[in-house]
Amino acid sequence: MNTPHISTHVLDTSRGVPVANLPVSLYKITNTWTLISGSKTTSDGRCSNLLELAGQSLTIGRYKLKFNVENYFIATERSSLYPIIEVIFDIKNDDRNYHLPLLLNPFGYSTYRGT
Repeated sequence: MNTPHISTHVLDTSRGVPVANLPVSLYKITNTWTLISGSKTTSDGRCSNLLELAGQSLTIGRYKLKFNVENYFIATERSSLYPIIEVIFDIKNDDRNYHLPLLLNPFGYSTYRGT
């Protein structure tokens, strides 16, 4: 059986490509936001298991994925409204995987719970 995890996948919908080497951080709130782990997306735009990087297991609670997109837009010579995107979500069932893709463009973004 696979250990439940949190993962993401970042796609630049304006260019139709995955976003590689993008800094992504995972936080959990207790009294304040606590950094759990940080990583960068792979060449296919994925961060596969942010909890495993920190040696932690999935627990019920409120989490945040922080995507530092500013340098990506600078590198692709485009201005953007969003230098940082934060996605806050609740884990209510700690025996399931949580995959939260980010669909990104310079002036908007969307996210959803994937598989």
